[in-house]
Amino acid sequence: MKRYIVFALPIIAIVAVAATIDLGQPDNYAAQTIPNYILKDNTPPNNLLTDKGATLGRVLFYDKKLSVNNAVACASCHKQQFAFGDTASASVGVNGTTGRHSMRLINARFSDERRFFWDERAATLEQQTSMPIQDHAEMGYSGQNGDPSINDLIAKMNNVWYYPVLFKWVYGDTVITEQRMQRALAQFVRSIQSFDSKYDAGRATAPADGPPFQNFTTQENQGKQLFLAPPQFNNNGIRTGGGAGCAGCHRPPEFDIDPVSLNNGVIGSFGGSTDLTNTRSPSLRDAVDANGNSYGGFMHNAGQNGINTLLDVVNHYDSIPADNNNLAPRLRPGGNLQRLRLTNAEKTSLVAFLRTLTGTDVYTNPIWSDPFTNDSLTLIPEPTAIKDAVANATVKVYPTVTSGMVHIDFPSVMTFTRMMIVDMNGRVLKQGYIESSVDLSMYPSGMYFIRLENGTMQKVIKQ
Repeated sequence: MKRYIVFALPIIAIVAVAATIDLGQPDNYAAQTIPNYILKDNTPPNNLLTDKGATLGRVLFYDKKLSVNNAVACASCHKQQFAFGDTASASVGVNGTTGRHSMRLINARFSDERRFFWDERAATLEQQTSMPIQDHAEMGYSGQNGDPSINDLIAKMNNVWYYPVLFKWVYGDTVITEQRMQRALAQFVRSIQSFDSKYDAGRATAPADGPPFQNFTTQENQGKQLFLAPPQFNNNGIRTGGGAGCAGCHRPPEFDIDPVSLNNGVIGSFGGSTDLTNTRSPSLRDAVDANGNSYGGFMHNAGQNGINTLLDVVNHYDSIPADNNNLAPRLRPGGNLQRLRLTNAEKTSLVAFLRTLTGTDVYTNPIWSDPFTNDSLTLIPEPTAIKDAVANATVKVYPTVTSGMVHIDFPSVMTFTRMMIVDMNGRVLKQGYIESSVDLSMYPSGMYFIRLENGTMQKVIKQ
């Protein structure tokens, strides 16, 4: 049943909770605080993170109506309480289970790797978001062998009262397309960030990753050094000095996977066959909970190879069990399988360090929580007059070629409109509320884009 909220103060005081979406004051997704030591950002310039887009993405992410039997959502396999992963080895879909363990989605934005799924079959996050929807086993809109297609889903969504409202709010009209769904879902996933761990508290006051962190124990600092330092090997692939070299593939401070990494030596599958195509990894952040417990087994086959704890992970890399023709060269030093020969104390220190990468906010923050209550969605409408005024406002940006200042003329109604400055690589350099002038003097020469929340975008050349 359609649910709108009447603007009576007593009613708003009761219903304006986490499961209510206020279209006039959407949650903050675009201007979240990102530590200054985080430099990687794979957000494409044609799908910048916005409050409205991510809000729509949140609804899509949690809506079970996107499956053929109204029983499965993206969030059914990627659960907030498990770092947006799953404790089940294989997650349950509408017609069976997933072929691999559901990958955690923490900090997906902060990585050089733009491809998705364990085997990297999706070229972008945008492509990935609708592939489970169109999978026969997962959400069922495959369009094959009697399954309805994505077009059938879109027709279904047009008859769900809140989707025309939300799509018009985000895109300016009620047209629902797969591409628009992909863009919104990708924005929501990219908004899921975790930077409040013990590691972050230490890194915030350290000049780099290498020096000891003041808030770390001796054991945690020793584990950090083992993680960072490359190992030294003899001609037989046996470590004779140095560290464990984990950072060669899982690169701090984002702890994202190096895009050129190949298979890590885990080749099992749920069906018992050999699977050599798995070359991706999620960020190592929030790999375990605050008590050091994993969210089910590790790797793509979720513990089928006996890797169920952080210590099991360390033991795997300590002695790579078998060679394969897609094994990462780093794990085959001098043509031999890696043998780190870590001591028990070194292993314990590595585990202690990996546990420092877990935060707390991402598990409970309402901006990433389920917006539905008993499968019902509550929307507080956006004030129409302000919305229309902002949408139709004329904004002037000048000069478009400058060595320093750029001026922005805008109507007073847009005082609370957000703006962002983006470089040619799509990296957001600055964002916040609209200003009358912006200083580009601290940025290198090149092309930049000033984008306002009402859709206005202006190209500026910095000399």
